Amino acid sequence: MSTDPKLSIVVTIVDGGTYLRDFLAACERMEDTPPLELIVPYDASVADVLQYQDAFPQVRFLDLGQITPARPITTEAGQHELFDRRRAAGLAAATGDIIAILEDRGHPRPDWARTVVRLHAKTDYGVIGGAIDCKEPVSLLNWAFYVTDFGRYGLPFDSGPAEWVSDVNVTYSRKVLEDTRHLWQERFREPVVHWFLIDRGDQLLLSNELVVEHVRPPATLGDLLPERFHWGRLFGHIRAVHLPAWKRLGYILTSPLIPPLLWVRHGLTQASKGKGLRYLTALPYVMILTIFWTLGEAWGTITKRP
Repeated sequence: MSTDPKLSIVVTIVDGGTYLRDFLAACERMEDTPPLELIVPYDASVADVLQYQDAFPQVRFLDLGQITPARPITTEAGQHELFDRRRAAGLAAATGDIIAILEDRGHPRPDWARTVVRLHAKTDYGVIGGAIDCKEPVSLLNWAFYVTDFGRYGLPFDSGPAEWVSDVNVTYSRKVLEDTRHLWQERFREPVVHWFLIDRGDQLLLSNELVVEHVRPPATLGDLLPERFHWGRLFGHIRAVHLPAWKRLGYILTSPLIPPLLWVRHGLTQASKGKGLRYLTALPYVMILTIFWTLGEAWGTITKRP
């Protein structure tokens, strides 16, 4: 009998279709896995994922029926709410001792599941996040998006306590999940859960051993700019409702300073990873994407609306 803890993986459908198929195939290639539960929550808007049910009989496709978000399903805000609600339903259904959240854009490396079990066994951290490496080849624009969203999680970096880990590649102990259940019963919002844990004195671990490879469809600026604005607005809203008025005002007043600070921070990060020249080439895209994110973040902070 295996003495390994059971590992549940909740999969967030972002792109669906062949991207979900390729993600599930990557999970099948994982080696020396512990007892594994793979859950794919889906609603009526992405019900076509059932076409893969026969090809992946070990996967639990969790039917959530019709979900009507507050904003239209065609908007970024509506889509993000669906992501949040699917994650929450998957977490509620998970039976593992360790529970992970991955998304269909982040393919786990073959040693991923074994690394999860090892890290949780040898450390006291209840939250362990991992690296998000950009799968090559990729266009300069797609790489610029990756830098602005996940650049800090790209290899190489040193493992250690962190203020941020991403729900593209994160794992939780059962205890942490139960302690935060009141925060994610309706919608799982990573910053809300992690801020709560940090405020009570917990630490998050970011590990360079726990790696997923990020893949997304080829994008245009027309695709990315609305996404950046609306995802920035959602973050601004989440932060604003958790801040006292004076801090909220401070973020609003200093928002014009955020883009140039991000350009420098992203540049230093990529230079430390040996990608400084590529960053300079991508800088025009990075500048545009960060400006749109900041506009959205400022608007969400001002209005406190997602």
